[in-house]
Amino acid sequence: MPRTALLVSGALLAALLPLSAVAHAADDPAPVPVDRFEGEVPFASQPADGIFTWGSDADDPPALHLTDRADAPEGAKVLTGTYDISGYGGFTHDFAADRPAHDWSPYQGIRFWWDGHGNGRKIAFEIKDGGANGEASELWTTSFTDDFTGWKRIEIPFTDFQYRTDYQPVGGIDHVLGLTRMWGYAVTLPPGTKGDFAMDDVEVYGRADQSPRAFVGTDAPVHPVEEGGTAQVKVTLTTTGDRPVDAPVTVAYTTQGGTATAGQDYTPVSGTLTFPAGTASGTARTIEVPTRRDRAAEPAETVPLKLTVTGAEAPAENPQIVIDAHGLPYLDATLPVRKRVADLLSRMSLEEKAGQMTQAERGAVGGGGDIATYALGSLLSGGGSTPTPNTPEAWARMIDGFQLRARATRFQVPLIYGVDAVHGHNNLTGATIMPHNIGLGATRDPQLAERTGEVTAAEVRATGVPWDFAPCLCVSRDERWGRAYESFGEDPALVQSMEAIVQGLQGRADGRDLSRNDKVLATAKHFAGDGGTAYGSSTTGTYTIDQGVTTVTRQQLEDIHLAPYRTAVERGIGTVMPSYSSLDIAGDGRGPVKMHARGDMINGVLKDRMGFAGFVISDWNAIDQLPGDYPTHVRTAVNAGVDMMMVPYSYKDFSTTLADEVRAGRIGERRIDDAVSRILTQKFRLGLFEHPYADTSGAAAIGSRAHREVARRAAAESQVLLKNGGGLLPLKKSEKVYVAGSNADDIGNQTGGWTLTWQGASGNTVPGTTVLQGLRGAGGNVTYSKDASAPTDGYDVGVVVVGETPYAEGVGDVGNGHDLRLSAADRAAVDKVCAAMKCAVLIVSGRPQLIGDRLDEIDALVASWLPGTEGEGVADVLYGKRPFTGQLPVTWPRSEDQLPINVGDASYDPQFPYGWGLTTLTPVPKGGTATLRDLAARAAAAERHGDDRTGRALVTRARLLVQQKTGGHLTQAVSGPFADADHLLLTGRYGKAVEKLTEAYRAA
Repeated sequence: MPRTALLVSGALLAALLPLSAVAHAADDPAPVPVDRFEGEVPFASQPADGIFTWGSDADDPPALHLTDRADAPEGAKVLTGTYDISGYGGFTHDFAADRPAHDWSPYQGIRFWWDGHGNGRKIAFEIKDGGANGEASELWTTSFTDDFTGWKRIEIPFTDFQYRTDYQPVGGIDHVLGLTRMWGYAVTLPPGTKGDFAMDDVEVYGRADQSPRAFVGTDAPVHPVEEGGTAQVKVTLTTTGDRPVDAPVTVAYTTQGGTATAGQDYTPVSGTLTFPAGTASGTARTIEVPTRRDRAAEPAETVPLKLTVTGAEAPAENPQIVIDAHGLPYLDATLPVRKRVADLLSRMSLEEKAGQMTQAERGAVGGGGDIATYALGSLLSGGGSTPTPNTPEAWARMIDGFQLRARATRFQVPLIYGVDAVHGHNNLTGATIMPHNIGLGATRDPQLAERTGEVTAAEVRATGVPWDFAPCLCVSRDERWGRAYESFGEDPALVQSMEAIVQGLQGRADGRDLSRNDKVLATAKHFAGDGGTAYGSSTTGTYTIDQGVTTVTRQQLEDIHLAPYRTAVERGIGTVMPSYSSLDIAGDGRGPVKMHARGDMINGVLKDRMGFAGFVISDWNAIDQLPGDYPTHVRTAVNAGVDMMMVPYSYKDFSTTLADEVRAGRIGERRIDDAVSRILTQKFRLGLFEHPYADTSGAAAIGSRAHREVARRAAAESQVLLKNGGGLLPLKKSEKVYVAGSNADDIGNQTGGWTLTWQGASGNTVPGTTVLQGLRGAGGNVTYSKDASAPTDGYDVGVVVVGETPYAEGVGDVGNGHDLRLSAADRAAVDKVCAAMKCAVLIVSGRPQLIGDRLDEIDALVASWLPGTEGEGVADVLYGKRPFTGQLPVTWPRSEDQLPINVGDASYDPQFPYGWGLTTLTPVPKGGTATLRDLAARAAAAERHGDDRTGRALVTRARLLVQQKTGGHLTQAVSGPFADADHLLLTGRYGKAVEKLTEAYRAA
């Protein structure tokens, strides 16, 4: 491109420069520079005045330079940068936190020069006001489009900025653009393809009129009212800094348009509200709109109220009155659900049905206007997508605001809002965080799993959320999988036994409890075979196993991966989510097929054969992974049986494409009616039509002592004692204990992924008790040195807490920046402490870690899994307040070369077998083969009489006897039958289980 083209033109640039010569109105204040990019502002971050970069991962922050440019609009240098952003990235100029904030209130707006490429990309620009500093302020955002070439001055009046609804670093200070206390600006660069930019001379300009400092707002965008009632719309005047207005503000109002008929459905109103000069900020006036009763049954009708504001900034949108739907059969709570569904379905348009099948992300709908526009049926919060502040009250307000938007639709069908509460209400700060599923599987305690589900459901529903994308019923067959910790274990029988958690979440299997304020709709995921993907089969980015291919025979599919779903359907599970992964069934001739496209599995097996009566929700953007163009994606998934599509940011495209495909005859209307009927059925069962808004009466119990006691017990029961040389555990209060390791005092590592954010994070992320704090709280004589650098002399025992840092999904796949070995720092801590004293090593992780090379130097070894926020539960078993009772939910391998390794394998020689778990505080029965023969006979009798409790107890006694005899010296001849016995126990074959244990005993 010629140099002249880059400059727009030499003549034009000459006309524009220098800036000091640019004219401005005589009464305007002189522009004030913010950044000249001549080096006066350094590359630095808080608390200093400076420019810094940021991004969603290590590759996303742009590279910035101050570059000499002959064509610089101002001075000699400009800010240049290059970027290649996959998630989000940009840069910020924060003003110094140790100096006063800047006052921009005398100015009209902010402007800068941008070197355009004419590529049509949107660049987000935001400013920061209020709070303590630039990183604890409110964010106000707008954007401009790079649809020009060469230098162009971008001028943005402050009136163009909107409060960010998708992210705020703090809890919303006052939601008023406080131009008197400004902390800087930020630029968010476009993702997707590589790019570069140049920018120069940021300054505030122009004279402010009153409108950027005075705001007119209404109490709500939608005002539902019963037919015959009077709607009251409160109009409030607020100002920056709470100063009285300098000049009068008038608000002219009139009812016009909408679907209601003036004079018939409501009495039209018009007039003017006046806020005289000197009116205090916060002053409110009320507009009343009377509606009329005509006694006819009818859908909801809308009455827009047009506001024309003079002297202040007007509301972002005009409010509307909605006369509630009334008299229609589907609104009659005394009718059976099926009749209510049939009546409502018969009234809906194709577009309204398509809306019910659409789920959007909360951040994508902004203020929520599209909820009514597209008749959306559902919203969700992705991992880390939370309101600000992240409190129960803010969650309830947010969801109520979205539900209010749904009242503006014809039939006022409520939204169903969903979250991934996979180990407690893990998106919410202060919630009770349970052990991840792998830890619950280790408890072998279905009643406890049910209780954790009850606590989770109560905390989730108390924030207004009626739907939980849990539990994961995957059968994890390879520890290299980044989602291994989401599984209860490698044995389908174990997974089935732990599905009591479904009743904890939903209540009784017939759904009668779903309308309670402490129950939620549960989701069985990910149907089916997601835990069986082969290492190296993934084609998603750098993933190695997640979202890969599961290759099985039909019998393996039935016995391993489908079995948990049969149980879930029997338990009345409300929704099912297909897997991202592909299924390759031997002999069907189809090869690998994405689960979202497998109508034979979703329609044929799940719905028809198993009799699943709930609805199927897709995974996040999963249809985008299907072959073909977008209409093909839509019809393939819908025709395969997916009823609702999770299309977080493409909800408009999905709903319109779905309707187009139906009109074209490529998706049948019966398929649409089936999907919508299933969705509406669950909404009626949840009681959302009668009570769409949050019932926060249970909010006081969120994170309560009673709830944390459940999590504490779960943490304690999840601990698996793998080795206990010399009876080192439990510890004695009289012993001097040296604690070390990266995970001893890190609540973020302890809670793992899916904690506040999708990936989770190390550090002090959530309220709770670390393992170290639990040990100290137990009254132990404890000294802590994270890296074991403190002197080790004079201690009786060491406790080294090591393991993994948080991850989720394929990001955590082995080979994708992760492995199954302890970090160098953790290995050094283990070596130093265990060389100096008797030691117990606790492994806090989502999967087994390869520890065999250090096993001889370790006296006691504990698999702690990811125990959640209650580190006191770990301390309870270490100090003997509770016995160790946990058993391995997965096989613990000797080496990575053995993977995958699972119970039932023909060749099975692990470090520790499935089901292994030593005990403390529990007497081990005495005897040998004769005792085992007696136990086998009694266990078989218990099995015949259906006495499960006695049968399980007898098998447990036999297991303890075998574990004692081995002395920790495990061979293939011992491990195989030992693991088989635990599977037999879980399937109710108690006599055979003891026979297998007898085989292991003889081989020991």
